[in-house]
Amino acid sequence: MLQHLVLSPSFVQRFTTKTHTSHTKVQLCASMARANTTPVLKNNLFTLNSKPSNSLFFSHNKSLSAFSSSIFSSATQLHLHSKPSYSCIRITRVSTAPVEYAPPAPEFNFQNEIARLKSLKSKLDDCKTLKEKMNVMESDSRVKSFFDSRRNHFARVVEGENLNENEFYLLNCVVAAGQGHVLGEFGRKLEGAEFDSARNSVKGALYALAEMIETWDVSDGGKRVELKGEEKRALRSLLKTLGEVEQFYDCLGGIIGYQITVLELLAQSTSEGQTINWFEQKSSKYQIIDIHPPNVLDLSEDVEYASQAAIWGIEGLPDLGEICPLGGSADRLGLVDPETGECLPAAMLPYCGRTLLEGLIRDLQAREFLYFKLYGKQCITPVAIMTSSAKNNHWHITSLCERLEWFGRGRSRFLLFEQPLVPAVSAEDGEWVVTRPYVPLCKPGGHGVIWKLAYDKGVFKWFHDHGRKGATVRQVSNVVAATDMTLLALAGIGLRHRKKLGFASCQRNPGATEGINVLLEKKNLDGKWAYGLSCIEYTEFDKFGITVGPPSPNSLQAEFPANTNILYVDLPSAELIASSKDARSLPGMVLNVKKPITFVDEFGMKQSISGGRLECTMQNIADNFTNMYPSRLYKDVKDELDTFIVYNERRKVTSSAKKKRKHADKSFHQTPDGSLLDIMRNAYDLLSHCGIKMPKVEGNEKYVNSGPPYLILLHPALGPLWEVTRQKFHGGSISTGSELQIEISEFLWRDVQLDGSLIILAENVIGSTINDERGEPILQYGRRCARCKLQNVRVLNDGINWNSRDNLYWKHDVQRFEALKVILHGNAEFEATNVVIQGNHVFEVPDGYTLKITAGNSGLDVQMKPIGKELMDSGTWFWNYKIRGQRIQLSLNELLEN
Repeated sequence: MLQHLVLSPSFVQRFTTKTHTSHTKVQLCASMARANTTPVLKNNLFTLNSKPSNSLFFSHNKSLSAFSSSIFSSATQLHLHSKPSYSCIRITRVSTAPVEYAPPAPEFNFQNEIARLKSLKSKLDDCKTLKEKMNVMESDSRVKSFFDSRRNHFARVVEGENLNENEFYLLNCVVAAGQGHVLGEFGRKLEGAEFDSARNSVKGALYALAEMIETWDVSDGGKRVELKGEEKRALRSLLKTLGEVEQFYDCLGGIIGYQITVLELLAQSTSEGQTINWFEQKSSKYQIIDIHPPNVLDLSEDVEYASQAAIWGIEGLPDLGEICPLGGSADRLGLVDPETGECLPAAMLPYCGRTLLEGLIRDLQAREFLYFKLYGKQCITPVAIMTSSAKNNHWHITSLCERLEWFGRGRSRFLLFEQPLVPAVSAEDGEWVVTRPYVPLCKPGGHGVIWKLAYDKGVFKWFHDHGRKGATVRQVSNVVAATDMTLLALAGIGLRHRKKLGFASCQRNPGATEGINVLLEKKNLDGKWAYGLSCIEYTEFDKFGITVGPPSPNSLQAEFPANTNILYVDLPSAELIASSKDARSLPGMVLNVKKPITFVDEFGMKQSISGGRLECTMQNIADNFTNMYPSRLYKDVKDELDTFIVYNERRKVTSSAKKKRKHADKSFHQTPDGSLLDIMRNAYDLLSHCGIKMPKVEGNEKYVNSGPPYLILLHPALGPLWEVTRQKFHGGSISTGSELQIEISEFLWRDVQLDGSLIILAENVIGSTINDERGEPILQYGRRCARCKLQNVRVLNDGINWNSRDNLYWKHDVQRFEALKVILHGNAEFEATNVVIQGNHVFEVPDGYTLKITAGNSGLDVQMKPIGKELMDSGTWFWNYKIRGQRIQLSLNELLEN
């Protein structure tokens, strides 16, 4: 609804006399544009840059009146009304741009702004105390102008909020960095330069009016201005974010250094949407000469070496930690809580019956159980998890761990550390994107911040206190990273040969949004040559002449393996880089502006602009682990480098649940649907080598309009090495449309024919918990495990209703007609021998009992008896694991009761 601006007759007469032109009418209305948009007067439209609550009446007695609309307009004539006097209110400055012409905004000068900020940073670097830094800030022209109470009321807001010196310094940094618009109406760009230009009569009259308003506005005795409610909370949240940015990016120069880096990267862009790499642009020590395809250790070809490397990984488990970067926002998943509608992080995705985080810990426990079975010792790996506040990530992950009692591992074996969020910026001028006053749009700064953050938060020391030398790094969305031997071989080689960094890699999918691993060749200024393995992100391919389309024999893309963000890292080497106090601690800094930034503004309108945020790439810490040589010899550096790559079949290395599959989308790439199909392919490769007849999983296109050919979900503790799992399965068949779920580790399958659903669930999959001296439940591997034997058994039932529209296969949320379900409590045991089990059955076995099913005269013969006390912990049988050369061999030990 438009409101009229009412002027007194005398003012209108003077105004119209001095401004008589060919125009017959003037419209005056308030701007609804962004808070930091400079108001102008053009095309007969006079725009006020004011808050929605600030509007004006001019009465014939020259007093000011306030009312609650921000929009004014006149009809074909100015309305002259007599109004009673009202008290004065604060009004923002009015632009006096010419009516006839409004010049376009000048192009942003990156170099001038960078030079200004570098000069300021240099002065701040020389300061030793906060007081000295404040003295430098107070001399900055922008800061002085902004906190001048005659021109801007924010100085009195600062007094009203009782900010401490450090908080006030942070706000000074924001203003000095050219981001005063973050501070709401107080931060709108000051327009003094515009008022100093030559004015015509109209501009003179309006300027005089604006000065009069300002004079009245500041004549209230200089009272403190206090924010209310939401704005007060937003300011406090802003100060927290600013404090984190200032502290974390201290190696760059805090907030000022962050902005310099952003502007330098934007200035170096040669075309719209290009990604710029900090390392290449800032390196003065090296010149990148070339990139080469790297040498890899192919686990699929050299099977004997792969087996040996995996055993090294098992042996070295007591020296290993686990690092999990879980702080990403995972916007592409579109994951929300079905009850609250709250956006959820990727770690909370319910995948195959459990959250992704639970699956990650389950994979780790499977490796620890294998270590126990081989060496008879308990080994609990310390896990460091990087979280963030995006989508309440830190709270959700902490709550899940608490709800599951820290997975029976003890609270002391987890260290959660929260990464700071960083401001998103406009690609046009590096201006911080703001959703509403005091609320800049912030996102995680990339998984590469993990190294410096780990040093700042004491994670390296924590690992050292647990006696750990190296760590494996895995992202939560990759659901196949722990398949078979890849992860164990990676860690084993890294530990055995004292490498500083290792990559797990595979063939790159055509058109995939993933980087590549390369061998970098760099020449030092003194003539020496440096070599090392690294990663090039897909956003940087253009700079290296790498095409993103289908690979051809002549394309560079076909020669390089995929980067999967599965790493082995030597902890002391990583700590040395993380503690460097310079840009090396933030590897692979990039500013990717290829994708638009979308957000909802304070008016509830969806906005989209070109921009990005300063991000770091975790794997590019490898750029610091180069080896020096006096001459050029890239073909002969394979075994001498401090970095290495293990290579395997793609579905044994990476298949991610990163983005939600859109309805009717024919592509399964990086979706939960596609990763489930890869799990089914792995199940086929695993079980078909055990003499089990089953249909092969075909290409993804066959399953666009249907579910997978079957559902086979096996607990990783059945292996996790496939050579271990395969010794527990032999013979039989699995028909199309069947479902097999085995949640147990002590398991035997011999000549089982499955046509329908078979579900085996155990409480004690790999052991049972006991309380430690602090009262925490700790999982004891191998103690009171549940057990199941199936020998010469045929399972027939109608199984899954594959026609149900409610089925969500990757969640393992399906509708069934019938199923054979075995539920084992505690150390319960189940055995079925020489029987046909047809139809819908549930066999639930209580703790301490064995249930045996055989063929009877009139159907099934079911017998239940208690387990002897002397066998309660060990069970009546178990698999015995032994290392024979480079292989693990299993034997079945059956115990006799007294």
